[in-house]
Amino acid sequence: MLSDTLERGLREYGIGEKVRALRLRKKLGLVELGQHTGLSPALLSKIERGKMFPTLPTLLRIALVFGVGLEHFIGTAQRRPALAVVRAADRQAFPDRAGARRPAYRFECLDYPVTERRLNAYFVEFEAVGAERVEPHQHEGAEVVYVVSGTLAITVGEEEHTLHAGDSIYFDPSPPHSYRRIGTRSCTAVVVTTP
Repeated sequence: MLSDTLERGLREYGIGEKVRALRLRKKLGLVELGQHTGLSPALLSKIERGKMFPTLPTLLRIALVFGVGLEHFIGTAQRRPALAVVRAADRQAFPDRAGARRPAYRFECLDYPVTERRLNAYFVEFEAVGAERVEPHQHEGAEVVYVVSGTLAITVGEEEHTLHAGDSIYFDPSPPHSYRRIGTRSCTAVVVTTP
């Protein structure tokens, strides 16, 4: 079962409509397409009506019949909008490092539906003392951190900066930098980076 977020994202590609358009252009019925692909007409009908999303091998079988590549169905032909509303209930929190038992922080992407972003925005919740040590990281571009609640220490290179709720910092993220929650109060921030 797909989440509403994944279903909306897949629906934007219009895969079913593209399959149907190719089939009608070739003047094939569902039974004939089924014979060429080895897929049942019922399955093909569900794909065309958007009731089911095909796996990549299934989509490749269909693509081979029409002499097109997978990019015909999932490429840039139907670009996603440069405007997206991200509902709080649709966001997923990810740990700072995959597999961390007690992550130093969890982040939620605030702009994930948009492709070719000019910036990346995250809502971050920093974990309490006892979380695993934050490994410094670095990247190109620019970074802005706005502390929403609590107190946050940000180390950029050798220098540590303490920020309280309402404070912000802009910095060059190419030197190693890391974040650390200070105190027992909840600490959250909005982090914006350029890709």
